[in-house]
Amino acid sequence: MNALAIILARGGSKRIPRKNIRSFHGRPILAYPIKAALGSGCFEEIMVSTEDPEIAAVARECGAEVPFMRSERTATDFAGSEEVMAEVIRNYRAKGRHFTEVCAIYATAALTTADHIRRGRDVLAADGGLTAVLPVIRYSFPIQRSIVLRDGRVAMLHPEHLDTRSQDLEPAYHDAGQWYWLRSERFLPSLELMGPNCGALVLPENEAQDIDQEDDWLLAELKHQLLLAKTP
Repeated sequence: MNALAIILARGGSKRIPRKNIRSFHGRPILAYPIKAALGSGCFEEIMVSTEDPEIAAVARECGAEVPFMRSERTATDFAGSEEVMAEVIRNYRAKGRHFTEVCAIYATAALTTADHIRRGRDVLAADGGLTAVLPVIRYSFPIQRSIVLRDGRVAMLHPEHLDTRSQDLEPAYHDAGQWYWLRSERFLPSLELMGPNCGALVLPENEAQDIDQEDDWLLAELKHQLLLAKTP
């Protein structure tokens, strides 16, 4: 594989200000996905996509490249990850560099490991029909038995499953919020990150934590401590 790692690190986080370089167990959280990417041995280049000079400086200190800054268009709250990835791929192509595979990694994916990244690459390589691969986590409770609150009263979201045994319901999964492996030639026309041509790597719940709120940050630190304690 001729692969590029893109670490997504916008500077304008609102819910947790400056979260992409906030200290996580004594190091900027951005350092962890960079370390995982470097340790995976999968990439010809590891770059950080950011519009923020301070984040760019931290990225370089941690061993990543920042060959160009993110545009104003993709540095807003409304720009999706797909747009950022496409911009990076096109910028490299404009410089004459073409990567057949790309792995986009979130800057706060502190729990991702080199092994996760390699296993995701293997899933992509094993099926030529895939456009993308992402890590997923199984819901611990059947979502078909979920409830909602309407005017203060409990109601089943899927009342047809009121009496269905849990073991008879199809397992459901959610995006782990860590990374996406992509085939660049297929991704650029479609910008598809999730759909019929996307595969998955199933991770245990203790090996991932999406970080949007302060409570998420605390959970991520606890899970990181548990993983360190299990490492020989």
